[in-house]
Amino acid sequence: MSIAQKDFDFLRKFVLEKTAISLGSDKIYLLESRLAPLCREYGLADVSEIVDLLRKSPLGRLSSSVLDAVTTNETYFFRDSKPFLELEKELIPELIARKGSCSTLKIWSAACSSGQEIYSVAMILEDKFPELKSWNVQLYASDVSSAMVDRTKAGVFNQLEVSRGLPSSMLIKHFSRKGESFYVKEHLKRCLEVFALNLASPWPALPKFDVVFLRNVLIYFDPPTKEAILRKVEKVLEPGGSLFLGGSESTLGLRTSLVRKMRTFCPLYVLPS
Repeated sequence: MSIAQKDFDFLRKFVLEKTAISLGSDKIYLLESRLAPLCREYGLADVSEIVDLLRKSPLGRLSSSVLDAVTTNETYFFRDSKPFLELEKELIPELIARKGSCSTLKIWSAACSSGQEIYSVAMILEDKFPELKSWNVQLYASDVSSAMVDRTKAGVFNQLEVSRGLPSSMLIKHFSRKGESFYVKEHLKRCLEVFALNLASPWPALPKFDVVFLRNVLIYFDPPTKEAILRKVEKVLEPGGSLFLGGSESTLGLRTSLVRKMRTFCPLYVLPS
């Protein structure tokens, strides 16, 4: 299934206006692969029929389905490993020592996709830091896709998803199996709040976070939008708070108060105290 140039141009503009995500001219293959299942689901012959319907009704169910398909990114448990090692081996112990009697910890996965990232964080806190059981631990997860928000809230994964990056000991401890699906147990959900958020739009009132994960998402925005998002991150980070970016992302060339610090396992972007 190929996409005509005029339809590709329309879809690029549509996605940009709705999400601020900038699709390069080389992303036509991405749209082809992401929208082909939608054509089958809606009984449409090709992408041109999707475009015709979007022109007539840009706010309907199809619009949400298109945006969900385009903005959903690959993820898996403990993806890229090094940020999670940094969190477990260095950052959480430092926060525990630094906070002392202020026993509150807030961590946000700001582009959570289907939830593997925030549940990876939850499992680290549960398994490695028993002293946090007496703390007020608050985990947050958000995504622009309403479908991904629903998936994260549900915490249900298939066999392929739990076989990617998730140690078998954690699977046994933190999931229950029903048929071919694996369900996150309630003890990992009790401190988790999940909500829809377009990073490029105005943000609601949010608490101050000790740690923010914003990995593999800034690459989809143009520089002014990246800077605007980082400024908003600065406002919701505690002084001395840390931001994780994706392995191919950095703040190089962007105006931000965040300071890049090379740590034991990966870089962190820290808000000065």
